Amino acid sequence: MRRFRAWQLAGLLLLAPPALAQTEVPPPSSPILTIDQERLYAASAWGKRASAYLSDESVRLSAENRELEAKLVAEEKDLTDARPTMDPDVFRKAADAFDARVVELRRTQDGKARAIARISDAERQKFYAAVLPVLGEVLRRRGAVLVLDSRAIFVSVEAIDVTDEMIDAIDTTIGAGENAPDPTPEPMPPPTGEGAN
Repeated sequence: MRRFRAWQLAGLLLLAPPALAQTEVPPPSSPILTIDQERLYAASAWGKRASAYLSDESVRLSAENRELEAKLVAEEKDLTDARPTMDPDVFRKAADAFDARVVELRRTQDGKARAIARISDAERQKFYAAVLPVLGEVLRRRGAVLVLDSRAIFVSVEAIDVTDEMIDAIDTTIGAGENAPDPTPEPMPPPTGEGAN
């Protein structure tokens, strides 16, 4: 029987890893899988598109609010400066009209902020409704029957986390979703109580 010298055996062992690496190892089989539900949305093409859009809308609304605030401050200053030369009744009417305009602008701008928040919630709901078939396919392919949010689990094996696999499948199958609607505020009811006409 031929005996291998130590250096010959070492050479054979060095050749082994590439040959083994060519064999694709199937994912471990588990009836339970986990995902990071927040990352599933945020890291998907859909979540990134929605996040960018809502961020742009929030920045635009903030700039609009600052511009309106500067105009109102200037208008209030002009009214205050003119008060000594104005008839008291005329000033009171002008001040009341200014206050009513401030209230209405605040209501309008708050409505726009709520509209952005509604779009954010709606995007998430549409995303999870759209991806359910994709999640089901990944479960079927993995031979699993249940998927849990990994953030609600105290400890688990990393191999059963399929968040990245789910994101890839969602991006391939669904993509970034449809463009979100413009954040048009809901119609506001007329003011009631003091100051209402």
